[in-house]
Parts: sequence; C-alpha cells; structure tokens
Amino acid sequence: MEFDDWSTHPLLADRRRGFLGAPMHDLSMAETLDLADEAMRTHRPLLHTVVNVAKLVNMGKNAELREDVSTADVINVDGAGVLWGARLLGVALNERVAGVDVMTEMFALCARKAYRPFLFGAEQNVLDAVRATLARDYPTLEIAGLQNGYFDQGEEAGIVATINASGADCLFVALPTPHKERFLKRHREALLPSFVMGVGGSFDVYGGKVSRAPVFIQRAGLEWLFRVAQEPRRLWRRYYETNTAYIAMLWREFQQARRNPPAL
Repeated sequence: MEFDDWSTHPLLADRRRGFLGAPMHDLSMAETLDLADEAMRTHRPLLHTVVNVAKLVNMGKNAELREDVSTADVINVDGAGVLWGARLLGVALNERVAGVDVMTEMFALCARKAYRPFLFGAEQNVLDAVRATLARDYPTLEIAGLQNGYFDQGEEAGIVATINASGADCLFVALPTPHKERFLKRHREALLPSFVMGVGGSFDVYGGKVSRAPVFIQRAGLEWLFRVAQEPRRLWRRYYETNTAYIAMLWREFQQARRNPPAL
C-alpha cells in the first residue's frame, strides 16, 4: 500500500522545526489528535513518532534510526529536555507532547468515535493488564487485536498480516528503540491501519507495571529522575551517559551558533 505524503499538510508544513539535526513539529496535543482523527476518518495512513533526549542522542550515532525518525509524518516533542534545549538555541517550540499522553488520549478518541486499536508489543501479561484497564476505562471500546512483542524477524510478515486482517483503524507498537522504528520502516507501506504510532514502554505505564511520575515532577522536567529512582541499578548509567552526551551536543551547537551568528 502506498501512503500519502503529509508533508504538504498546511499545519505540518508550517510547524516543522529542526534541532540538533533532527526534525520535529511544534504541535499541541489537540492538534496532534486532530491529525490522527483526520487520518483515520479519511483512511490516509499517517506515521507518528516522538523525540526525547535519549532518541536525539542515539540518532546522532545511528544513521538508520535518524532516517526512521526523520521520515515519520508527525514528530512530537516528547521530552522536557528537548523543549528546553531547543528554546535555548532559539528554536520555536511551545509545548511538550509526551508519547504516553498521546496514546492515552488516543484510547479516549477511539472510544468516542468507535475506532478500533491494535495493541502490539510488550510482555503478554502487560498486554492483558492494558486490555483490562481499557475495559474499565472505556467499556464500549473494541480492541481489534493484541500481539506481544516476543517474536523472531521471520515472523514479522505474519504479524503484519494479522494486524491487517483485524481491520484495525490504528496501531500502537510497544517495542523499544530502535526496534519499533525499524519495524515500522520495514513494514510501513504494508500496514493497513490509518494511524500508526510507536509507544515504547507506554503499555507498561498504562497497564500499571511502571508508575508515572506525578504531574509536578513531569512539569519540572524530572520524569527521568523518577524513573531512575524506581530502577536505579538498571537505569542510572543509561541516563547518566545519555544526559551527559546531550549536554555536550547542546554545548557544541551553542558554540557553533556563537561563531556563526545568523546574517541580518
């Protein structure tokens, strides 16, 4: 299936920005959801992704990941660190739109408008927990299908066929970076759901396996620290290395901007 080019959509064309070599869109949550609704209503396939500090750092080291993210139709700013860093360097971004919040709002949209989501990824017990939570929160929501994230690459064609046969309007892919980006790049043209979104570990949050930081911690940009506090042995080194690399990237970009100020 060939997908439509959303780059000429007036909203997306006007709101596209660049920061540290990565494209992103300056969109609100409401605007993002309107685009998703438009895609499902008109059956025009739209691929959504987000950028946070970790993904920006990894894009700098991984050309495949950079291409996978850059070719998505809608790229939201997920991390507060990205928002603040971009503003520091003069890039006009107004709002953080976290991927987990987009997913949660999408569930509500699906329930209101009778769209059918397919849930793909994570552990089976997490999927079962997400299904139970959705049944509690949105009793009328019909789930098109579920598939856990434990499979070999040779099984991917069968998974795509299962997703397509379900008649799903939207697809949420809960695989880690860069696996979800690679999967979606490989199968983008074959997938039939109109709205497709990589959600990483968001099923873990919605299903209750992982606690979300309180709102005041999210607003302070310290959600990463809350995650480290929950799993310090597993996460402290990852966040230390990522945050250090990001600060270095910002410093280099700041120094370059000082040496080469824009012409008046």
